[in-house]
Amino acid sequence: MKAGVIGVGKLGKIHARIYAELDAFELVGVTDPRHPGQEHLHGSAWTRDCSELLALGVEAVTIATPTVNHHEVAKFFLDHGVHCLIEKPIAVTMAEAEDLLETASRKQAFLMVGMIERFNKAYTEARKMITAPMFIESHRLGPFPNRSLDVSVVLDLMIHDLDIILDLVGDEVASVEGVGVKALTDKADIANARIHFKGGCIANITASRISEEQMRRTRVFFNHNYISLDFAEHTIKAFKSGDHGIEKRVIAIEMEEPLKREICHFHAGITAERRDYTLAKNAVMALDLALKIDEDLAKRQTQLRNPVQ
Repeated sequence: MKAGVIGVGKLGKIHARIYAELDAFELVGVTDPRHPGQEHLHGSAWTRDCSELLALGVEAVTIATPTVNHHEVAKFFLDHGVHCLIEKPIAVTMAEAEDLLETASRKQAFLMVGMIERFNKAYTEARKMITAPMFIESHRLGPFPNRSLDVSVVLDLMIHDLDIILDLVGDEVASVEGVGVKALTDKADIANARIHFKGGCIANITASRISEEQMRRTRVFFNHNYISLDFAEHTIKAFKSGDHGIEKRVIAIEMEEPLKREICHFHAGITAERRDYTLAKNAVMALDLALKIDEDLAKRQTQLRNPVQ
Protein backbone atom coordinates (compact mmCIF):
# COMPACT_ATOMS: atom_id res chain seq x y z
CA MET A 1 0.00 0.00 0.00
CA LYS A 2 1.48 3.35 -1.04
CA ALA A 3 1.93 5.65 1.95
CA GLY A 4 2.93 9.25 2.54
CA VAL A 5 3.79 11.41 5.54
CA ILE A 6 2.77 15.06 5.85
CA GLY A 7 5.03 16.85 8.30
CA VAL A 8 8.41 15.30 9.03
CA GLY A 9 9.31 16.86 12.34
CA LYS A 10 10.40 14.67 15.24
CA LEU A 11 7.39 12.34 15.12
CA GLY A 12 6.77 12.44 11.37
CA LYS A 13 10.31 11.18 10.75
CA ILE A 14 9.58 8.12 12.89
CA HIS A 15 6.37 7.46 10.93
CA ALA A 16 8.36 7.67 7.69
CA ARG A 17 10.97 5.23 8.98
CA ILE A 18 8.33 2.69 10.06
CA TYR A 19 6.42 2.88 6.76
CA ALA A 20 9.73 2.20 5.00
CA GLU A 21 10.43 -0.79 7.27
CA LEU A 22 7.05 -2.50 6.98
CA ASP A 23 6.37 -4.90 4.12
CA ALA A 24 2.71 -3.87 4.12
CA PHE A 25 3.57 -0.33 2.98
CA GLU A 26 5.66 1.44 0.39
CA LEU A 27 6.69 4.94 1.43
CA VAL A 28 6.30 6.95 -1.77
CA GLY A 29 6.59 10.52 -0.52
CA VAL A 30 6.87 12.96 2.36
CA THR A 31 5.66 16.55 2.48
CA ASP A 32 7.30 19.33 4.46
CA PRO A 33 8.17 22.97 3.74
CA ARG A 34 11.82 22.07 4.31
CA HIS A 35 13.72 19.22 2.68
CA PRO A 36 14.06 16.54 5.38
CA GLY A 37 17.36 15.10 4.14
CA GLN A 38 17.97 11.80 2.42
CA GLU A 39 18.23 9.86 5.68
CA HIS A 40 14.55 10.62 6.38
CA LEU A 41 13.24 10.14 2.83
CA HIS A 42 14.05 6.40 2.74
CA GLY A 43 14.12 6.49 -1.05
CA SER A 44 10.80 8.32 -1.38
CA ALA A 45 10.02 11.65 -3.00
CA TRP A 46 9.88 15.03 -1.24
CA THR A 47 7.11 17.52 -1.98
CA ARG A 48 6.38 21.00 -0.64
CA ASP A 49 2.64 20.67 -1.20
CA CYS A 50 0.77 17.65 0.20
CA SER A 51 -1.58 17.61 -2.81
CA GLU A 52 1.38 16.41 -4.91
CA LEU A 53 1.24 13.10 -3.03
CA LEU A 54 -1.91 12.23 -4.98
CA ALA A 55 0.11 12.18 -8.19
CA LEU A 56 2.38 9.60 -6.52
CA GLY A 57 -0.65 7.32 -6.04
CA VAL A 58 -0.72 7.61 -2.26
CA GLU A 59 -3.41 5.43 -0.62
CA ALA A 60 -2.71 6.14 3.07
CA VAL A 61 -1.11 9.06 4.89
CA THR A 62 0.12 10.06 8.31
CA ILE A 63 -0.68 13.68 9.17
CA ALA A 64 1.91 15.02 11.61
CA THR A 65 1.47 18.73 11.02
CA PRO A 66 0.72 21.36 13.69
CA THR A 67 -2.69 20.65 15.19
CA VAL A 68 -4.26 23.78 13.70
CA ASN A 69 -3.72 22.26 10.23
CA HIS A 70 -5.11 18.79 10.97
CA HIS A 71 -8.65 19.45 9.81
CA GLU A 72 -7.72 21.11 6.52
CA VAL A 73 -5.13 18.49 5.55
CA ALA A 74 -7.16 15.45 6.66
CA LYS A 75 -10.32 16.75 5.01
CA PHE A 76 -8.46 17.10 1.71
CA PHE A 77 -7.22 13.50 1.75
CA LEU A 78 -10.42 11.97 3.08
CA ASP A 79 -12.36 13.73 0.32
CA HIS A 80 -10.04 11.94 -2.14
CA GLY A 81 -10.67 8.57 -0.45
CA VAL A 82 -7.20 8.41 1.11
CA HIS A 83 -6.95 6.68 4.51
CA CYS A 84 -5.67 8.97 7.28
CA LEU A 85 -3.71 8.43 10.48
CA ILE A 86 -3.74 11.79 12.28
CA GLU A 87 -1.36 12.50 15.12
CA LYS A 88 -3.18 13.53 18.29
CA PRO A 89 -5.22 15.53 18.92
CA ILE A 90 -7.53 14.90 15.96
CA ALA A 91 -8.35 18.62 15.65
CA VAL A 92 -8.68 21.81 17.69
CA THR A 93 -12.49 21.95 17.90
CA MET A 94 -15.29 19.43 18.22
CA ALA A 95 -16.88 20.75 15.02
CA GLU A 96 -13.69 19.98 13.08
CA ALA A 97 -13.36 16.53 14.67
CA GLU A 98 -16.96 15.57 13.93
CA ASP A 99 -16.62 16.82 10.36
CA LEU A 100 -13.63 14.51 9.82
CA LEU A 101 -15.57 11.53 11.21
CA GLU A 102 -18.51 12.29 8.92
CA THR A 103 -16.27 12.73 5.87
CA ALA A 104 -14.37 9.50 6.54
CA SER A 105 -17.60 7.52 6.92
CA ARG A 106 -19.14 9.06 3.80
CA LYS A 107 -16.04 8.45 1.68
CA GLN A 108 -15.40 5.03 3.27
CA ALA A 109 -11.82 6.08 4.01
CA PHE A 110 -10.33 4.70 7.22
CA LEU A 111 -9.63 7.31 9.89
CA MET A 112 -7.45 6.73 12.93
CA VAL A 113 -5.87 9.04 15.50
CA GLY A 114 -2.40 8.49 16.96
CA MET A 115 -3.25 7.77 20.59
CA ILE A 116 -0.04 5.80 20.94
CA GLU A 117 -0.44 4.60 24.53
CA ARG A 118 -3.28 2.36 23.38
CA PHE A 119 -0.56 0.38 21.59
CA ASN A 120 1.91 0.29 24.45
CA LYS A 121 2.12 -3.42 25.21
CA ALA A 122 2.31 -2.74 28.95
CA TYR A 123 -1.08 -1.05 28.72
CA THR A 124 -2.68 -3.81 26.68
CA GLU A 125 -1.54 -6.31 29.34
CA ALA A 126 -2.59 -4.12 32.29
CA ARG A 127 -5.97 -3.50 30.64
CA LYS A 128 -6.79 -7.20 31.00
CA MET A 129 -6.19 -7.01 34.76
CA ILE A 130 -8.18 -3.89 35.64
CA THR A 131 -11.89 -4.00 36.49
CA ALA A 132 -14.15 -1.23 37.82
CA PRO A 133 -11.46 1.32 38.83
CA MET A 134 -12.34 3.65 41.71
CA PHE A 135 -9.34 6.00 41.71
CA ILE A 136 -6.79 6.74 39.00
CA GLU A 137 -3.73 8.96 39.23
CA SER A 138 -1.62 9.85 36.17
CA HIS A 139 1.56 11.86 35.72
CA ARG A 140 2.93 12.78 32.29
CA LEU A 141 5.95 15.07 32.52
CA GLY A 142 8.63 16.05 30.05
CA PRO A 143 11.08 18.79 29.05
CA PHE A 144 10.11 21.75 26.91
CA PRO A 145 9.47 20.28 23.44
CA ASN A 146 9.74 23.26 21.02
CA ARG A 147 6.85 21.66 19.14
CA SER A 148 3.06 21.40 19.51
CA LEU A 149 3.07 24.85 21.06
CA ASP A 150 -0.09 25.80 19.16
CA VAL A 151 -2.09 23.91 21.80
CA SER A 152 -2.00 23.66 25.59
CA VAL A 153 -0.28 20.85 27.48
CA VAL A 154 -3.78 19.40 27.98
CA LEU A 155 -4.21 18.79 24.24
CA ASP A 156 -0.52 18.05 23.72
CA LEU A 157 0.25 15.55 26.50
CA MET A 158 -2.62 15.05 28.94
CA ILE A 159 -4.92 13.89 26.14
CA HIS A 160 -3.08 10.53 26.10
CA ASP A 161 -4.05 9.91 29.72
CA LEU A 162 -7.59 11.15 29.16
CA ASP A 163 -8.01 8.58 26.39
CA ILE A 164 -6.63 5.80 28.61
CA ILE A 165 -8.79 6.80 31.57
CA LEU A 166 -11.96 6.96 29.47
CA ASP A 167 -11.13 3.48 28.16
CA LEU A 168 -10.52 2.08 31.65
CA VAL A 169 -13.54 3.63 33.37
CA GLY A 170 -16.13 3.26 30.60
CA ASP A 171 -18.49 5.67 32.33
CA GLU A 172 -19.97 9.12 31.80
CA VAL A 173 -18.12 12.14 33.15
CA ALA A 174 -20.05 13.96 35.89
CA SER A 175 -17.76 16.96 36.39
CA VAL A 176 -14.36 18.33 35.45
CA GLU A 177 -11.98 20.71 37.24
CA GLY A 178 -8.85 22.09 35.63
CA VAL A 179 -6.01 24.31 36.84
CA GLY A 180 -2.87 25.31 35.00
CA VAL A 181 -0.11 27.82 34.42
CA LYS A 182 1.20 29.56 31.30
CA ALA A 183 4.90 29.37 32.14
CA LEU A 184 6.82 29.66 28.86
CA THR A 185 4.11 30.04 26.20
CA ASP A 186 0.72 31.69 25.84
CA LYS A 187 -0.92 28.29 26.48
CA ALA A 188 -0.98 26.26 29.69
CA ASP A 189 2.39 24.47 30.01
CA ILE A 190 1.59 22.64 33.24
CA ALA A 191 -1.90 21.53 34.21
CA ASN A 192 -3.82 19.38 36.63
CA ALA A 193 -7.30 17.97 36.10
CA ARG A 194 -9.70 16.21 38.43
CA ILE A 195 -12.45 14.19 36.78
CA HIS A 196 -15.48 12.79 38.60
CA PHE A 197 -17.38 9.98 36.87
CA LYS A 198 -21.06 9.26 37.48
CA GLY A 199 -20.29 5.80 38.83
CA GLY A 200 -18.02 7.24 41.53
CA CYS A 201 -14.56 6.86 40.04
CA ILE A 202 -12.24 9.86 40.42
CA ALA A 203 -9.20 10.55 38.22
CA ASN A 204 -6.44 13.00 39.07
CA ILE A 205 -4.14 13.85 36.16
CA THR A 206 -1.03 16.04 35.96
CA ALA A 207 0.76 16.97 32.76
CA SER A 208 3.79 19.21 32.28
CA ARG A 209 5.99 20.12 29.31
CA ILE A 210 8.40 22.18 31.44
CA SER A 211 9.79 19.46 33.68
CA GLU A 212 13.38 18.24 33.86
CA GLU A 213 12.06 14.86 34.90
CA GLN A 214 10.46 12.56 32.34
CA MET A 215 7.55 10.51 33.61
CA ARG A 216 4.62 8.62 32.03
CA ARG A 217 2.97 6.73 34.86
CA THR A 218 -0.57 5.77 35.79
CA ARG A 219 -1.77 4.15 39.00
CA VAL A 220 -5.17 2.44 39.14
CA PHE A 221 -6.92 1.40 42.38
CA PHE A 222 -9.76 -1.13 42.23
CA ASN A 223 -11.34 -3.81 44.44
CA HIS A 224 -8.40 -4.39 46.85
CA ASN A 225 -5.99 -4.16 43.92
CA TYR A 226 -3.54 -1.52 42.75
CA ILE A 227 -1.79 -1.45 39.37
CA SER A 228 1.18 0.82 38.72
CA LEU A 229 1.81 1.19 35.01
CA ASP A 230 4.94 2.84 33.61
CA PHE A 231 4.39 3.66 29.92
CA ALA A 232 8.00 4.77 29.41
CA GLU A 233 9.64 1.74 31.00
CA HIS A 234 6.97 -0.70 29.73
CA THR A 235 6.55 -2.22 33.19
CA ILE A 236 3.61 -3.24 35.39
CA LYS A 237 3.63 -3.55 39.18
CA ALA A 238 0.56 -5.27 40.62
CA PHE A 239 -0.39 -5.09 44.30
CA LYS A 240 -3.15 -7.18 45.88
CA SER A 241 -4.52 -7.46 49.39
CA GLY A 242 -4.22 -11.09 50.48
CA ASP A 243 -4.37 -13.28 53.57
CA HIS A 244 -0.74 -12.50 54.40
CA GLY A 245 -0.78 -8.78 53.71
CA ILE A 246 0.00 -6.97 50.48
CA GLU A 247 1.21 -9.20 47.67
CA LYS A 248 3.37 -7.60 44.97
CA ARG A 249 4.13 -8.82 41.47
CA VAL A 250 6.42 -7.18 38.92
CA ILE A 251 5.32 -8.17 35.42
CA ALA A 252 7.94 -8.10 32.69
CA ILE A 253 6.69 -6.96 29.31
CA GLU A 254 8.44 -7.88 26.08
CA MET A 255 9.25 -4.57 24.40
CA GLU A 256 7.55 -3.81 21.08
CA GLU A 257 7.66 -0.37 19.49
CA PRO A 258 4.21 1.14 20.18
CA LEU A 259 4.21 3.30 17.06
CA LYS A 260 4.96 0.30 14.87
CA ARG A 261 2.06 -1.55 16.51
CA GLU A 262 -0.13 1.50 15.88
CA ILE A 263 0.75 1.67 12.18
CA CYS A 264 0.18 -2.07 11.81
CA HIS A 265 -3.28 -1.52 13.33
CA PHE A 266 -3.81 1.28 10.82
CA HIS A 267 -3.10 -1.18 8.00
CA ALA A 268 -5.43 -3.78 9.55
CA GLY A 269 -8.19 -1.16 9.75
CA ILE A 270 -7.73 -0.21 6.11
CA THR A 271 -7.82 -3.79 4.87
CA ALA A 272 -10.69 -4.94 7.13
CA GLU A 273 -13.90 -6.06 5.46
CA ARG A 274 -15.80 -3.27 7.20
CA ARG A 275 -14.53 0.11 8.38
CA ASP A 276 -14.44 0.39 12.16
CA TYR A 277 -14.17 3.98 13.40
CA THR A 278 -14.26 3.12 17.12
CA LEU A 279 -10.75 4.35 17.89
CA ALA A 280 -11.37 7.59 15.99
CA LYS A 281 -14.58 8.11 17.97
CA ASN A 282 -12.65 7.41 21.20
CA ALA A 283 -10.14 10.09 20.18
CA VAL A 284 -13.00 12.56 19.64
CA MET A 285 -14.29 11.77 23.14
CA ALA A 286 -10.82 12.43 24.56
CA LEU A 287 -10.70 15.74 22.67
CA ASP A 288 -14.09 16.73 24.07
CA LEU A 289 -12.87 16.08 27.62
CA ALA A 290 -9.57 17.91 26.98
CA LEU A 291 -11.43 20.96 25.67
CA LYS A 292 -13.67 20.99 28.76
CA ILE A 293 -10.58 20.92 30.98
CA ASP A 294 -9.01 23.74 28.96
CA GLU A 295 -12.25 25.70 29.28
CA ASP A 296 -12.38 25.27 33.06
CA LEU A 297 -8.68 26.10 33.30
CA ALA A 298 -9.19 29.34 31.34
CA LYS A 299 -12.21 30.26 33.48
CA ARG A 300 -10.20 29.88 36.69
CA GLN A 301 -7.35 31.97 35.28
CA THR A 302 -9.81 34.72 34.44
CA GLN A 303 -11.22 34.60 37.97
CA LEU A 304 -7.71 34.93 39.41
CA ARG A 305 -7.01 37.97 37.23
CA ASN A 306 -10.38 39.54 38.06
CA PRO A 307 -11.25 38.58 41.65
CA VAL A 308 -14.66 39.54 42.96
CA GLN A 309 -14.32 42.53 45.30
